[in-house]
Amino acid sequence: MLILPVIMQEEQLKYKIGVSLIDGVGDVVAKRLIAYCGSVEAVFNEKKRGLLKIPGIGRGIANAIISQDVLNRAEEEISFIKKKEIKALFYLDDDYPNRLKYCDDGPVMLYCKGRMDMNATKVVSIVGTRQAGNYGKRMCEKIVEGLVKHNILVVSGLAYGIDICAHKAALKNNLQTIGVVAHGHDRVYPYIHEPIAEKMQGNGGIVTEFLSKTKPDRENFPQRNRIIAGLSDALIVVESARRGGALITAEIANSYNRDVFAVPGKLTDRYSEGCNWLIKINKAALLESVKDIEYLMGWKKEKGRSKAAQKKMFVDLKPEEKVLIDLLDKSGSLGIDTISLKAGMSTSKVAAMLLTLEFSGMVKCLPGKVYQLN
Repeated sequence: MLILPVIMQEEQLKYKIGVSLIDGVGDVVAKRLIAYCGSVEAVFNEKKRGLLKIPGIGRGIANAIISQDVLNRAEEEISFIKKKEIKALFYLDDDYPNRLKYCDDGPVMLYCKGRMDMNATKVVSIVGTRQAGNYGKRMCEKIVEGLVKHNILVVSGLAYGIDICAHKAALKNNLQTIGVVAHGHDRVYPYIHEPIAEKMQGNGGIVTEFLSKTKPDRENFPQRNRIIAGLSDALIVVESARRGGALITAEIANSYNRDVFAVPGKLTDRYSEGCNWLIKINKAALLESVKDIEYLMGWKKEKGRSKAAQKKMFVDLKPEEKVLIDLLDKSGSLGIDTISLKAGMSTSKVAAMLLTLEFSGMVKCLPGKVYQLN
């Protein structure tokens, strides 16, 4: 009795993966294709003349869709992820990270290995140079230790230097940590970090948008950096030269309206130039201690408001406001569109109610129009 639903799920997954593989189609155009056609399956069933009417779809892309060659590769990948116990997430799935849903160029597909909650209440990404010095490593460890009380999810890129330091610090402090990589799940790069990657899968794991057999080519790293930025509430740059992946990630985080922090360093230190420059041009807040993050992110608990006072505030809520509070209480954090859908109310009405709840101190607005209880 259970065989048919499983087959149907795999068939749908084939189309979901397939649409992400169409030559010449990026994440933005892929989402446009699905919206115009109505579903991923409909994309591959659409006639050529219909495809050509969609903005951004030329003859080359239309021919690639009609040939359906990508579906064979998708079937191959399904066999791989089943064997390796990898979870495939489509951008419209409920488990897909809420924060990434509000990034226009968020990946259509994500492949996850481990035990992770990418919709954790508080998510911090930590990036920096591969040539991390003692100062950078100490600061990275100190920041992670200071954020333990907030039970944060630590995101980084599993690379040498600051990245691996952040993952190790998270594991040491029993915090969930996720490594976003620039290759498929059939390898770990750099290979020397494989033991750490395995440990992370017990409380976090490895995430990628790339299929198996994808090598960690240079051009893949800037692409994966947008996931590191998009998954987070705040991005912290610990050490960085004036140019490099950390600066690219900070630029993307700013474009996503994420809060960016940078640890300052000596003017004469090469790997402090990037951090100092971000602070200088007001693209990052100066980070001296965890208190700076707590203050700017609003993570410090308000003093003087007792539990009894909070309960009284909840009692005074209107019935529709209670619906929103209950949704956030159950889910931890939700995007405004998801709240509207689950509450059965218009987005404009929900936005007005959330603003009122925010002013009263019961709700907090996170980057990307994601809301959570305060």
